[in-house]
Amino acid sequence: MTIAINGRAIGTAHPPYIIAEMSANHNGSLQTAFRLIDEAKRAGADAVKIQSYTADTITLNSNAPDFQIKGGLWHGRTLYDLYQQAHLPWDWHAPLFDYAREAGITLFSSPFDFSAVDMLERLNAPTYKIASFEAVDLPLIRYVAQTGKPMIVSTGMADAAEIAEAVDTARAGGCQELILLHCVSGYPAPAADYNLRTLPDMAQRFGVPVGLSDHTLDNTTAIAAIALGACVVEKHFTLDRNGGGPDDSFSLQPDDLAALCRDARTAWTALGKVEYALKSSEQGNIQFRRSLYFVKDLRSGDVLTADAVRSVRPGYGLPPKHLDELLGKTLRCDVAANTPVHWDAFQAA
Repeated sequence: MTIAINGRAIGTAHPPYIIAEMSANHNGSLQTAFRLIDEAKRAGADAVKIQSYTADTITLNSNAPDFQIKGGLWHGRTLYDLYQQAHLPWDWHAPLFDYAREAGITLFSSPFDFSAVDMLERLNAPTYKIASFEAVDLPLIRYVAQTGKPMIVSTGMADAAEIAEAVDTARAGGCQELILLHCVSGYPAPAADYNLRTLPDMAQRFGVPVGLSDHTLDNTTAIAAIALGACVVEKHFTLDRNGGGPDDSFSLQPDDLAALCRDARTAWTALGKVEYALKSSEQGNIQFRRSLYFVKDLRSGDVLTADAVRSVRPGYGLPPKHLDELLGKTLRCDVAANTPVHWDAFQAA
């Protein structure tokens, strides 16, 4: 199955679609957000993704224990405090969409409530991403589906039944183009948690293109996913992993993103097709395969014996598989040592 975002075809028959996730890595600066778009374009990414929420649309302003973060990167903070720092102001959205169009790279977003979808529709967002934590928010998925635009759903923390509910809701709501991203919602996540063999099962089970939302610290897991059918790779992206923002420490820097774009496409190219024929890069080396050569001077009428012929490199003589067939045959002409064996040197049977 193939879908398209902004005219870019996505599916196993096309190069991987690479998404640079800006997340909170603008660190409160619109100019930094612009630079992230420029660097993602320079690295070869297909798209930049932002997140559309405010602290008030994603959580409640409460210090109660339910709203305190325990463990991990953000231990000790409240959800409201974290999202107040991390959110991308809504009045930045229009300038960012305009900037990305000028730069020639697709920009889209993860909405976290209906009002964000409405704003993104006014900006003519080309597609929507449902974040892993929102994959169980079926009303939000239904609301996004009614736009009729492609939808990408991350599946971190969701079990098979929850993924099926999300898929069914999206389709029932009118979404005709759906991608599922296998994801582990740890920040960062260890490669051992990814169980990439889930990818082909997910593609077959739900009948959609699949990809990877990768929170590991390097590109190894993402490249491996390509070999298992991932059509999309999403990675967090920053200008500086030591920048101090809430997501910087587990994000790719520009050189890392460029390596991901290059290596993912190389891996996809290497998959190719089922093919046993001689490859173009092998043409010059076929002469170095083994073949049969005379190792003695022989005269017409001699019978070929095992001590007069050997399988050696190069490959200008008959293939070694004919050796047993040739032994005992009578020569029809003189032959010299160190010359290739050919059928025309022997009398017809």
